Amino acid sequence: MKKPSVNLTVCFIAVVVVVVSFFFFCLGHNGYRIRTSPVRRYLRDIDINNSSRLFNVTLQRKGGYVIMDNGIVQVTLSTPDGDVVGLSYNGIPNILETKNEEQNRGYWDAVWNNPDEPIATDRLKGESYEVIIGNEEQLEISFNKTWSSGVGNETVPVNVDKRYVLLRGSSGFYSYGIFERPTGWPQIEMDQVRIVFKLQSQMFDYMAVSDDRQRVMPTMLDRENGEPLAFPEAVLLTNPSNEELRGEVDDKYQYSTEDKDNQVHGWICSDPPVGFWMITPTDEFRVAGPVKQDLTSHAGPITLSMFVSTHYAGKDIGMRFAAGEPWKKVFGPVFVYLNSVSPEEDSLSLWEDAKQQLAIEINDWPYTFPQSEDFPSSAQRGSVTGQLLVRDGYISSRLMRASNAFVGLALPGPVGSWQTESKGYQFWTQADNHGNFLIKNIRVGVYNLYAFVPGFIGDYKYKANITIEFGSEINLDVMVFDPPRQGPTLWEIGFPDRTAAEFYVPDPYPTLMNKLYNNHADKFRQYGLWERYAAIYPNNDLVFTVGVDDYTVDWFYAHVNRNVGNQTYEATTWEIRFFLQSVNQTANYTLQIALASAAECELQVRLNNRESEQSAFSTGRIGKDNAIARHGIHGLYWLYSIPFPGDQFLQGNNSIYLTQARSESPFEGLMYDYIRLEAPPLT
Repeated sequence: MKKPSVNLTVCFIAVVVVVVSFFFFCLGHNGYRIRTSPVRRYLRDIDINNSSRLFNVTLQRKGGYVIMDNGIVQVTLSTPDGDVVGLSYNGIPNILETKNEEQNRGYWDAVWNNPDEPIATDRLKGESYEVIIGNEEQLEISFNKTWSSGVGNETVPVNVDKRYVLLRGSSGFYSYGIFERPTGWPQIEMDQVRIVFKLQSQMFDYMAVSDDRQRVMPTMLDRENGEPLAFPEAVLLTNPSNEELRGEVDDKYQYSTEDKDNQVHGWICSDPPVGFWMITPTDEFRVAGPVKQDLTSHAGPITLSMFVSTHYAGKDIGMRFAAGEPWKKVFGPVFVYLNSVSPEEDSLSLWEDAKQQLAIEINDWPYTFPQSEDFPSSAQRGSVTGQLLVRDGYISSRLMRASNAFVGLALPGPVGSWQTESKGYQFWTQADNHGNFLIKNIRVGVYNLYAFVPGFIGDYKYKANITIEFGSEINLDVMVFDPPRQGPTLWEIGFPDRTAAEFYVPDPYPTLMNKLYNNHADKFRQYGLWERYAAIYPNNDLVFTVGVDDYTVDWFYAHVNRNVGNQTYEATTWEIRFFLQSVNQTANYTLQIALASAAECELQVRLNNRESEQSAFSTGRIGKDNAIARHGIHGLYWLYSIPFPGDQFLQGNNSIYLTQARSESPFEGLMYDYIRLEAPPLT
């Protein structure tokens, strides 16, 4: 018998190579991602050890539970409630806190109320469940909550379809929810929608929110044994299990993040080295735009996915539904990602791997696997592109590039209304240095295009509605933003970026610090900084002299009350001193005041007469963002253009007095973004 020729052997090898390559290509396009980092190589080894189940997604029904299993993770869901009661991974029977009742481990909830009635929390428990799709590649299970008038106020008047998805080869699971109110339902307010996961407290003690915001955390017992501070969320750790945490302050709001940056956060267990991460690949289904701040993870250990909340904004961004108003919205999907490394490797590498996984999820958005017809694919969406320029003749005779402008689509409304819009979807991007932008994967609908530009006050709104249809590719070409201005700048304080970050943020009291924020760019997240004002200005209020003082060291970051003892506070008046070489007595000057935050405050403005009973301007009582207490450097944005007749100015020395007039609590106050005095318009 003749041996095969060399040519036949080569051909055979070539065929084998092609077949094997095609096999792995198919795997890569069916949810199984080839892992190459140390973390992923370790996961791959685990997968090989479980190869009997690696390529099969299975569903088990056991009593009042269903178990989704792909050989990497097992997700146990209660039926028909739809709570995540068990999460098994890497040999750990349940990553969730087994000391808690089953309904208090992984769940959706909503905070709501009928108008003028107390708020209530609804755990959005399903009344029935259905397997939407179940095969070796994918499982998707739906848990439905249906409201009727017979239910009354027992649950929020919203139909909710909670979905859980498990894919083959995926080291985690997805969840999304479809919320709907048909025509004719009663008037309600809904201020919060979220997903909550509570992890094993004996395992997970290291939390990561960003590259420079991660640390060993206290336990809930540490908090319970601590000393309560000015509000329930803030606790001084007096007897923690980890002695290194003694004397520190823990507060969940210290770990808040702007939604544009709130993409991955979670926890690490060092023994065994395992990570639990909440990954959010898009901001489109959250509320109030890219700079809305919200909670991430915090002591518990607890990890959140916040879809709707009034944090750092107040009731102004709660969802208010009129009687009979229809509504539907899809929240998610978000990805619960689990990873691990070998005991010999650094467990902190799990954070780096989680960021790599985030990049994969962003690249895969919009996902192709959701079975709901309410979740559109990429082909069913549209895009908008264009260029934004800025026109300000008092700065430049030529149009300027809107470098790094934030440009977005939101439901139609007045200029700037996007920052309080909460019922629809928003799609934002950041322009390049030339003001060019591209917004992709926009859902079908009618929108306004909005923008704001660092370095300029005010908001931009495109003149016409933008209608997105299947496959729309809209090119808006060049748009021009005319920021508010009446005349040339006489002087300015701050930098217009909608935050107070450039102003003086003091060091905390040594007995009330979180060591994470020592020598940190976000030192404003330290507890109790509002009390430092009275320590720095014990008798007289802040005085700022234009041309002499430096706002980075001489302008306190928040205009707050002075604590005079015995829980008593007094209003404070700041003075801006400036010199005018000459004055046009017959024309108007303009004071531009941009606020980065307002919390139950009233700003009064006086010119050259501090004692005048009547202020030249007052905002009235404004704001509920509570950013001072919650360690945020901004809340909602406010802009006031205040005219002053020229005959009220003096040739020579002048003073503007800024009074924060409300003094019932330490948290009534405001933060300035930017202040500018403009001369009369040039003719």
